[in-house]
Formats: sequence, C-alpha cells, structure tokens
Amino acid sequence: MTTAPVSAPAPAPDYVAPHGLLKNKTALITAAAGAGIGFAAARRCAEEGCKAVFVSDVHERRLAEAVAQIKAETGLAHVYGKLCDVSKEDQVQALIREADETLGGIDVLINNAGLGTSCKVVDMSDDEWSKVIDITLTGTFRMTRAALKVMQPRGKGVIVNNASVLGWRAQTEQAHYAAAKAGVMAFTRCSALEAAPHGVRINAVAPSIAIHAFLKKSASEELLAKLSEKEAFGRGAEPWEVANVMIFLASDYSSYMTGEVVSVSSQRA
Repeated sequence: MTTAPVSAPAPAPDYVAPHGLLKNKTALITAAAGAGIGFAAARRCAEEGCKAVFVSDVHERRLAEAVAQIKAETGLAHVYGKLCDVSKEDQVQALIREADETLGGIDVLINNAGLGTSCKVVDMSDDEWSKVIDITLTGTFRMTRAALKVMQPRGKGVIVNNASVLGWRAQTEQAHYAAAKAGVMAFTRCSALEAAPHGVRINAVAPSIAIHAFLKKSASEELLAKLSEKEAFGRGAEPWEVANVMIFLASDYSSYMTGEVVSVSSQRA
C-alpha cells in the first residue's frame, strides 16, 4: 500500500461575511480573551447580530482588551466583561448572575474554557490530572448547571460546548485532556436530554486543531506542523472557522439539533 504524497497546505479561506444568524439575541462566552476560539466566537456573536455580548476570562488585561477590540471591530456598544475562573463555583455563580441581569436574560452560552498540558501518564501527578479535568470538564458542568437555572424558567436558551476530536481519538501525552473532552461529549448528550423539555438545546463542537497565538506559545513549531500535516487541507483551522460552527449551533438554523457533537476537522480518514 502506497501513501499519497502530502500536498502543499491549502490557503485559508476568506473571512465569511455575517448573515444575522443571532439577530437580537444575547450571548455569554467563557475564556474569550486573547486570540483563540473563544475570542473568535465572541466577535462572531457580535457580528451575527447579537444585541449584547458578555465575555469572561481569568486574565484581567487581556479581558479588557478583548472587550475593547470587539467593540471597535464590530461597532457593538453593548459588550461586557467579567473575570471568572470556572474552577471556582462562587465565581461561576457571580458570572451567571451578573450576565443574566446585564443582558436581560442569556440566550446563548458558549462554554469555551479549557486547559491542556502535555504529560505521559507514568509521569503525571494527581494535581496535573485534576486541574485539567476540573477546568475542562467540571468547569463546563458548573457553567451549564448555573445557566440552566436561569434558562429553563424562561423556556429557551442554547448552550454550545467546546470538546475536541481527542474525545474520540488517541494522542500520546494527552490522556488527561482527552478524558476531559470525552467527558464533555458525554455530558453534552446527557444534559441535553434533561434540558430539552424546558426548551433549552445543548450541543458541542469537536475541533481538531485551530492555530492561534496562544497555541504557538504553548506548543512547539515542530508539533504544530506535524498535527497540521494530518489535516486534509494541510493546515490547522482558523479560530473563526471553528467559531462559525459554534454560531450555527447557537442559531435557530440548528433548531432540531440537541445532544450532538459536531466534528470541526479535516483530519484524514
């Protein structure tokens, strides 16, 4: 059996123009500071017609910069920010309470917060395992639990979780992260069944690799190139390409979808 030659990476597509998919809705996005998927999703929410957007993160300076940038680039005046560590229940409760009051109700929650490190199982400490699970999986649970308490009485709402293809596929030194993301997938399916009778939908995206500034700082150029070569397009996704699918799931165009995990990947079969 011969292996097909790897072609040159396909160029990234042009940025997709907005279509008003979230017109007059409100949105809350976690881990939205910086240049990753969370920021791309928050910006997309503003571009797609949200009347107000609320973002959170653990980095105070980057959070303030994200709020200012979204306002400047989209023209949306109603962009708000609040510090929140999703591993802290009191901070989660404070975030949901303030966002719900400020927005006049949360229509869309995008659970983007997560943490990944690289470590072999034999070398992994309990603390490293627990920290990744607590932020990535339990943080998604905390945010969802708090959001459902304000969404369900209103009889509407959409939650979009950020999982990963590693919830399905194996990669060395990623046992903790993969376990957390597989948990996010299972949590999405189960919580969606409970929320459906109350008019709330819960879905997830599972990206393979999205290249952004923070990832370039935390992973070697060699590793990123190796992972990108596995993609059919020969490149990692732009963060906004993942955000586009999140926006679709948050919109009324996906009204019959709940408990689904949508792969945002071009990995080779």
